[in-house]
Amino acid sequence: MTESIRVLIVDDHPIVRQGLATVLAQQEDIAVVGQAANGVEAVAQARELLPDIILMDLQMPEMDGVEAITKILADELDTHIIILTTFATDDYIFRGIEAGARGYLLKDSPPDEVVKAIRTVHRGDSLIEPRVASRLLDRLGQLSHPPPPESVLSKREIEVLQIMSTGAANKEIASQLVIGQSTVKTHIVRIFSKLGVNGRTEAVSEAVKKGIIQL
Repeated sequence: MTESIRVLIVDDHPIVRQGLATVLAQQEDIAVVGQAANGVEAVAQARELLPDIILMDLQMPEMDGVEAITKILADELDTHIIILTTFATDDYIFRGIEAGARGYLLKDSPPDEVVKAIRTVHRGDSLIEPRVASRLLDRLGQLSHPPPPESVLSKREIEVLQIMSTGAANKEIASQLVIGQSTVKTHIVRIFSKLGVNGRTEAVSEAVKKGIIQL
């Protein structure tokens, strides 16, 4: 007979833990070996019980789920972690995945999806809830296709750059744009920072090279 998948449930709400335990108890191949109410308990029980799978909430007292995931995986235990949370914001998604979670489900997922995730992750695969996967792919797309430089610089900064390319001093730039010289200086500092340069000539050269301005 195949050994049961040993599961540790981590959530600060007793009713959630009990509900999950009841659902999983109906599965012949899954055994709930423990429950934890926060990240501190999760780390301790993971070390003691050596579960195959941990269902981990993210927002909990004393130690949140992300920190608990990091500590548990740092121990190099033979366990995989599935996040089961109400949070689908980009920050929570990426922090959880980066910490090493192999699955990400929302708490309104059907019980059979939770069971499926446990079996899938236990086999060595990953399972991310479709709504979460969509946001994850959108974010990865943004990271692989950064916005063009002209969209990083503001319209006013591009105007300052264009006038700067003629060799105009701050006073002349301020006069043409009808703004104060101190404002011009602020724009120039931001331009240098955004383009990663240290001087006017280099800024103009970089802007021309990137197609931000034309001479």
